[in-house]
Amino acid sequence: MIKLLHPPGWAPPKGYANGVAARGTMVFVGGQVGWNAQQQFVSDDFIEQTGQALRNIADILHEAGAGPEHMVRMTWYVTDRDEYNRRLGELGPVYRETMGRNFPAMTCVQVAALVESRAKVEIEVTAVLPD
Repeated sequence: MIKLLHPPGWAPPKGYANGVAARGTMVFVGGQVGWNAQQQFVSDDFIEQTGQALRNIADILHEAGAGPEHMVRMTWYVTDRDEYNRRLGELGPVYRETMGRNFPAMTCVQVAALVESRAKVEIEVTAVLPD
């Protein structure tokens, strides 16, 4: 069971949940970058890398018998906060294509660099499969 937490009187969040309560088997997806299954980057574009990172997450969730609807937490690490904000209009459709309208509790932070030097984004997820 997954329950979105939205305190009374709060403005509705846009594209994320303020909090999530869940019970079941926890699935932890390590940070995924925008490379393919052979660990090769096919693009240096932020949106394309994000789409690939999200598809990687969906593949790992599927391996656990889960899907985007089971996500309870998502943390984004981006190397350029301004590009992230500037391209939100492009990012939304790419996110929904893979994750649908499933919006877990999210955090996004800018970092100086990621371990993979070509990576512009790294995303980690926690999901819960209900009992």
